[in-house]
Amino acid sequence: MHEGHRNRMLERLMRDQGGLQEHELLEILLYNAIPRKNTNALAHTLLMTFGSIENVFKAEMESLCEVEGIGPSTAAYLKTVGIFCTQLREKEDRKLTFRNSKEFSDYLVGHFDGYEKEVLEIYCLDSRGVVQACKRYTSNDSNRVSVAPERIGKFLSINQPYAVVVAHNHVGAPCKPSAADDKFTANMQIICSINNIRFNDHMVVGEDGYYSYHLTGKLQQMRVDFSVNNIIMGRMA
Repeated sequence: MHEGHRNRMLERLMRDQGGLQEHELLEILLYNAIPRKNTNALAHTLLMTFGSIENVFKAEMESLCEVEGIGPSTAAYLKTVGIFCTQLREKEDRKLTFRNSKEFSDYLVGHFDGYEKEVLEIYCLDSRGVVQACKRYTSNDSNRVSVAPERIGKFLSINQPYAVVVAHNHVGAPCKPSAADDKFTANMQIICSINNIRFNDHMVVGEDGYYSYHLTGKLQQMRVDFSVNNIIMGRMA
């Protein structure tokens, strides 16, 4: 009997997550802690006792154990889920947000301080400038880093960001970009153009500060020269 009800609840979870009420979600969650009993009534009791599902997760184990049907293992399970939710929320609050190149440069100068290897980092941003993902590449060399365009294209295809910012460091050297840095930036603009992603900046951090392709105007010209549509139109002309 319980097995049939649980299967129906799991089917509802799969097809209509937003339609489930708090007590139903808590009931399903308790399936893992209490495998052979009806957890519907217990879910209602927990919500009545603590007032909300959030308070259930915030409750101390001693308080949880005072609820009839909740033993130490189930209390530990609920407490662990609560701690996990809190950590996820805190991590979300700590997400990096960059609204302009100045904010990014302030972060990067400290971020790259002390690095002994040259690294390349690609930051995926949403439309508000919040970093959704970051990928680091290194060749374990103090004065060069190389990454195949296919690897970058695959990373961007998986994450599908609104925009990207690229950053790399010059170990023990000025931040002035090299000819190789210019070539990489142009290739990066082509990759972003192909994937319909805005390329916001490429920043180089060196011992004398930072260089921004955006702030110097160099990236704007590369957008003109190395966008896919312009390249195609140029070949047709």
